[in-house]
Order: sequence, then C-alpha cells, then structure tokens
Amino acid sequence: MKTVARDTKIVERLALCSIPVSIGVMGLKMFAWWVTGSVALLSDGLESFVNVVAALLAYFIIRYAQRPADHDHQFGHHKAEYISAVVEGVLIVVAALMIIQEAWGALFAPKLPDAPVLGLAINALAAVINAVWATMLIRAGKAQRSPALTADGHHIMSDVVTSAGVFVGLILAVFTGYAILDPLLAILVAFNILWQGYKVISHSLGGLMDKALEPEEEAAVRETITAHSQGALGVHDLKSRRAGAAAFIDFHLVVPAGMSVGDAHDICDRLEDAIKAVIPGATLAIHVEPEGERAHGQKVKVEGTPS
Repeated sequence: MKTVARDTKIVERLALCSIPVSIGVMGLKMFAWWVTGSVALLSDGLESFVNVVAALLAYFIIRYAQRPADHDHQFGHHKAEYISAVVEGVLIVVAALMIIQEAWGALFAPKLPDAPVLGLAINALAAVINAVWATMLIRAGKAQRSPALTADGHHIMSDVVTSAGVFVGLILAVFTGYAILDPLLAILVAFNILWQGYKVISHSLGGLMDKALEPEEEAAVRETITAHSQGALGVHDLKSRRAGAAAFIDFHLVVPAGMSVGDAHDICDRLEDAIKAVIPGATLAIHVEPEGERAHGQKVKVEGTPS
C-alpha cells in the first residue's frame, strides 16, 4: 500500500469553495420553505444553515493546520483539523435537534404544504448540488488525509439524505392527504442525522487520542522495514500515530554489537527514505541498540528481517 502526499492547495481550495456552495444551497432550501410553508423543508433549510457555519470553520481551521512547525508546536499544527471535525460533528447533532424541535410543534398542527411541486423541484436541485459536492469532498478528504474536509463531506451527505427523505415524505403527504407525514418524516430524518454526527465525532476523537496508523498502513511499514533493513538483526517496539496528513513512527533497530555508528546510520537513512516513500508526511524516530539489548526483557523481531 502506498499513500499519497497531501496537496495543500487542493485541500484549501476545496474548503474555500465549500463556503459559497453551502450558502447557495441554503438559499435554495429556504426559498423552497418560503414557497411551501413545509416544516420538513424548513428543517432541511436549518441543517443547511449549519453547513454554512461548518464550511467557514473548516476553511479557517484547515489553513491553520497547514502552518509549518514552530517553537510552540514543534510537531506541526495537524491536529487542529480533528478539532474542526469534532465541532462539525457537534453542529450536525445541533442541526438534528433543531429539526426535532421544529417538527415536534408541527405534529400537533399539521398542514399540507402550499405549491408542493415548485418547492420540491427547488429542494431537489439543492440536493443534487449537495450530493455532487459532498462526493467530491469525501473523496478528496480521504485522498489528502484531511479530517476536516472529510467531515465536511459527510456532513453535507447527511444533508442529502435529509433532502431525499423530505422529498419522499412530502410526496406521500400530498398524495394521501395525511399532513402529519410532513413532521413525522422530519423527525425520522433527524435521527439519521444524529447517527451521522455521532460517527463524525467518534472518528475525530480517535485522531485527537493519537490513534495508530490504519492496519494496512502499518503492514506496509513492516514490509518496507523487512525489505530495506539489510545489515540489521531485527526491530521491536514499532509504534505509530496519525495526526491528519502527518504520521509519526518510531521503533528500535537492533544491530550487531560491533557495527560502527556510521554503518548503523546508513541503515537508518535507508529505512527512513523507504518508509517516507510509502507513508508521505511521516516523521520517524529510530532508536539504534546493539545486539544483546532487550526492551522490557524481550526483543520482538519483525517477520522477514535479517537474522
């Protein structure tokens, strides 16, 4: 497996473009609500208002996270993106609660929407725009390892689910004459949004808690060590953590007791270059120890390393 180095210009440009897109979609949805008076469409519009706030937050956090390391933040500012993603998850939950509040009141005084065809057409247009944009953000966020961009994409995709549910519900309400379907559907959609918010928050908290590399990434690191550790006897205590686009990897490298510092250094340089080619943005710390040393009384040898 080989990951791709982040293109900071792509990440920043997409984050910036999210702002006018979210504002335009919110305008369409609020216009659809104004035309119809539907509480479900109002709820959809309220979620889009949260999207605007989230897009603004994501843009400024992404710019901050891409700052180079400084004296106060010597490992960089990468984790700021996780903060943005957590806040965005909270905003998703807030949007769901706002929807439930609006729909709850309408349950006791339901009414069929006015001009439903025009309102649904406007809302459908907004949903299509959101679906295309959310797909772009999620793909780019994963490819560029941007938690903030990915969270923004999932947030917008939850909005698409909302719009689809509202569309179906309003059609049923109009054709059956059961006006209560409008607020009932809004509540059901709100619970789906709550679930999306939970997933965004839990994933982002994993990053803030120094979650290790993904299993396939760690496997790639081990394979790379095996292929480029000629001259060494083995490694142990391999540890890693992911911080947005950055990865931090450290391990102990066991070498023959009589090996010179220069030769051990050459092996470390070779390993660093090979691992950085597989995990772009990685920062490595390799502790060299002579044969006979044992971490915690036991050396754990990476399978396939020289004996």
